[in-house]
Amino acid sequence: MTRIDALPPLREVIARHDLRAKKQLGQNFLLDLNLTARIARAAGDLTQCDVLEIGPGPGGLTRGLLAEGARHVLAIEKDARAIPALQEIADACPGRLTIIHGDALDVDPLAHLTPPVRIAANLPYNVGTELLIRWLTPPQWPPFWQSLTLMFQKEVAQRIVAKPGSKAYGRLALLAQWRCDAQIVLTLPPQAFVPAPKVESAVVQLTALPGPRFPADPAVLSELTAAAFNQRRKMLRAALRGVHPEIEALLTASGIPPTARAEEIGLEAFCTLARNLAEARRT
Repeated sequence: MTRIDALPPLREVIARHDLRAKKQLGQNFLLDLNLTARIARAAGDLTQCDVLEIGPGPGGLTRGLLAEGARHVLAIEKDARAIPALQEIADACPGRLTIIHGDALDVDPLAHLTPPVRIAANLPYNVGTELLIRWLTPPQWPPFWQSLTLMFQKEVAQRIVAKPGSKAYGRLALLAQWRCDAQIVLTLPPQAFVPAPKVESAVVQLTALPGPRFPADPAVLSELTAAAFNQRRKMLRAALRGVHPEIEALLTASGIPPTARAEEIGLEAFCTLARNLAEARRT
């Protein structure tokens, strides 16, 4: 038995530290250590990696990551009540767990991580999408991370892996699939969590590609997709009217019917449009 295995059950830890989940923090704790171990294994071989974990709560996934051999785990936790519980894990794994008490939206983790880096987290529901978009749109690519293994509401996970023409397809799918391979690797029912959410959850694995699938300026592509999907049912010539005065001609030159809607257009076509738009703005 390892020192991690000797730690008390999570329910006991939650009771001892008064760690009842708070709705305002987007907390839903996963207490089944078999499931947290499966998520940790989905993150791949961690033995030569540092792992960034956001919102560890009482530390179920943290235990799994360390048990799977993570070289070092950096856990960023906003809830001060969870810090003593996480410290118990750190004491059981000397030198392998660093805990930062703070808001993940405000903390720069790079000073505490040594490449290669993977990110694995049961993300708080209220900040999960914002963090994902930040990780997908860094100033430089490849990013500081090799892969993301993230739990979301199932609806959000489906938006990340969606294909053109599907109901879930949108800006999140484009940004994720432009520079990553993305797949859902695990689905969890509400009763796996405490408290049980009203929806299913899913774990998405995103692996960073060396470069984008198609060339495009990141800022222009981000601008285009934001405008295009802001009014999903509008024809693109109307949705993108504010982007460029000759948008209809640019759409046609990019092989996109001006009467098409954003949800019908694939990644390659959007990248072509982004390149043509950038060129038009330079001339």
